[in-house]
Parts: sequence; C-alpha cells; structure tokens
Amino acid sequence: MKIQHPFRTALVATLGVGVGILLITSVQSLSTILLYVGTALFLALGLDPAVSWLERKGLPRWAALLITFAGVLAVFAGIILIVIPVLVGQISQLVTQIQKLVQSAVAGEWDPVKEVSDWLSATFPNLKVDVVLSYISQWFQSLDYGQIGSAATGALLGIGAAIIAGFTGALIVLILTIYFTASTPSLKNAVAQLVPASKRARFVDLADQITASVGYYVMGQVTLGVINGILSAIFLTIIQAPFPAVLAVVAFFFSLIPLVGTLTGSAIIVLTCLIPGLGSPLTALVALIYYAIYMQVEAYVLSPRIMNRAVSVPGAVVVIAALAGGSLLGLLGALIAIPVAASILIIYRQVIIPRQNER
Repeated sequence: MKIQHPFRTALVATLGVGVGILLITSVQSLSTILLYVGTALFLALGLDPAVSWLERKGLPRWAALLITFAGVLAVFAGIILIVIPVLVGQISQLVTQIQKLVQSAVAGEWDPVKEVSDWLSATFPNLKVDVVLSYISQWFQSLDYGQIGSAATGALLGIGAAIIAGFTGALIVLILTIYFTASTPSLKNAVAQLVPASKRARFVDLADQITASVGYYVMGQVTLGVINGILSAIFLTIIQAPFPAVLAVVAFFFSLIPLVGTLTGSAIIVLTCLIPGLGSPLTALVALIYYAIYMQVEAYVLSPRIMNRAVSVPGAVVVIAALAGGSLLGLLGALIAIPVAASILIIYRQVIIPRQNER
C-alpha cells in the first residue's frame, strides 16, 4: 500500500504518540490528586442516601446537609478524642516498660542473654546453645551501627512525613467530600445535559440507580465496620487486651476494606496482644479464636444480610472485582471495585440485554 504524504503521516503519528505519552505522564503526576478526588467522590455518594433520607423527612437540603456533616465530624472527632489520649498513655507505658528493662539489665538484675540461653536449652536440649549464641554475638559485632542509626533516622523522618501527608490528605478529602455532597444534584444535572434530550430521562434513571448503589454499598460497609469496632471494644476490654480502644478503632477502619480488611485488622490485633509486658500468649490465643469465629459470622451471616440490600452482585464477581481493583488502584481500587461492578451489572441488565432482546 502506497502512503500519500509520508512526511505528514509520520509527523501526525509522532505527535499522536507524544500526546499519548504526555497524557500518561500527566496522569502519573496527578495520581495523588486523582486519588483524593476519587475518594471524596466515593464518600460523597455514600453520604447522599443519608441526605436524601433526611430530605424525605421534610427537612430542606441545607439542613439535611448540615446534620449529615455534623454527624460525620462528630464521629471522627470522637474517634480522635478516644484514640489520641489512649495512644499517648499506652506509648508512655511502653516506654516506661522499656526503661525498666534497660535499667534492670544495666544493674545486673536482668540478664536477657542468660534467659534466652536457659529457654533455648530447656526447649531444644540437643541444640548447641553456646555455639548459636557465639554466632549471634559475632553477627552483632560485625554490624555497622552508624549506618543502622542513619537508616533508622531516615525511617523515622519518613514516618513523620507520611503522618503529616496523611493528615493533609485527610483534610483535603474532607473538604472535597463536603463540596461534592452539597453539589451532587447540580453535578448530576450537568452530566445529564451532555446526553441527548430523547435519552436523558433514561440516563437520569440509570444514574440515580448507580449512585444509590454506590451510596448503599458505602453505608453497608460502614455498618460492618461499626459492628466489628463495637464488638471488638467490648471483647478486648473483657479479656484485658492492651490498647482496647485503639484496637477497636483499628478493627473498624480495616473492616471498611472488602475481603482482606477484617483479616488484616484481626492479625494486627492478635500480634498486639503478644507485646511483652502488656499482653500474653493466652490473651493472643483467645483473641485469635474470637476473630476466627467472628470472620465466619461476618462472611456468612452479617455481610450477606447487609450487603445484599446494598448491591446485588454475585460472590464470584465480588472477589474478581476486588482483586482487580486492588491491583490497579491499590486501596481505593479495592474500595470502589464492588460498587463499580454493581454499576456495570445495572447497565448490563437494563441496557444491553433489552437491546439484544429487541433484535
């Protein structure tokens, strides 16, 4: 095939490739901002059913928005007021415990090497404990403590920067969520204006179903998190686990993540119960048994009853969507994957299948 005007064709192709690379680079550069916008829009759609419910009760929209935002801010303020004092107190206890151990070791009242040696000798009678300890001693002597200290300092600075960035991102998401929730009707109308008038009513109906599906999914996931958080607070207080309030908040937030959230949060709680001086192996074992039972109850009793009212998505589609969303967009992808799958199923059932049946 003979190409007419090869120079022009090559120039247009080169410009097309350049524009594509520029768009990809721009998306990568704006990934954090896009993450904030996507999270805020997702949360706004989750708050919209609550606002609509208050409007159906006779309240004007501004009053419904004010009550909804006040409730959300009160919940987060309560969580912060619960977590920060307890966290500060528990950290001071941990530091005090470490100081006591160091002072005992310096005074010669506590010899950790001897305790480890005695434990190894009693547990593994055929093990050459002296040889193992000599190897460990040589390894410690070969370490470059200056480099380790620099790495530790860098890690601490990185953690501090991540905490500051997290608080800043949370504030930005909160502001965007308030804006999106307040302007949800105008945003829907603006998008609907892009659709031809003959199909606008059908588009608005589908958009309302999709946004309602997303909103009910968010409310269902938050309900599961609240149940897990409350039950965890009660149970961890009963078994005298360390940091019960903090761990209950951990259980709540991790329950918001589909599929692996409850498992990950439960693992963190069980490991926390193993902290020397604060927890015990028995406490961790009891917590492990409780969360193993709770995960079964959540998977087969709570989640189907709550989520089936929110989104009607087959179980296999839920797993595939969550895995694909997590691989593509990380935590945000895992969160929005199920409502996106529900939206696609709505379009498939109400648009594609009727068109196919008409042919």
